[in-house]
Amino acid sequence: MAAGTSNYWEDLRKQARQLENELDLKLVSFSKLCTSYSHGGARDGRRDRYSSDTTPLLNGSSQDRMFETMAIEIEQLLARLTGINDKMAEYTNSAGVPSLNAALMHTLQRHRDILQDYTHEFHKTKANFVAIRERENLMGSVRKDIESYKSGSGVNNRRTELFLKEHDHLRK
Repeated sequence: MAAGTSNYWEDLRKQARQLENELDLKLVSFSKLCTSYSHGGARDGRRDRYSSDTTPLLNGSSQDRMFETMAIEIEQLLARLTGINDKMAEYTNSAGVPSLNAALMHTLQRHRDILQDYTHEFHKTKANFVAIRERENLMGSVRKDIESYKSGSGVNNRRTELFLKEHDHLRK
């Protein structure tokens, strides 16, 4: 019976490690996706103060779908890893060997710490991206308002400029 329960524990550990590795890769890709949009204007050599504001955050709905898809995949992996950790916790509570229980608890705690780190990193990256996207949407609408104001009053500005020139000319 000890061999059967030991195999169960090892299977759980292998599943946990596999999910942790997969999560690590997904989180790196997710982070790269999010930072590529937030720093898109700085990479092409422009150093002016508006470079990050003039670069579109999302070039279309495909990037938005990619962000949402990756977020859902990571959430699913986190849920699966939580389930594996719960099964490992059940096993350590039911295991009757006190000498092995300390080692099992240490391993379980390590897997819980990894899960907590990945969860925290995911939520932090996602929140940063959402904040950047909201800022971009706000800045885009403000920029659009400014441009529409400039284009709408462009005729009046030109006319005012001409009147001012004529007035200066008459004064002199």
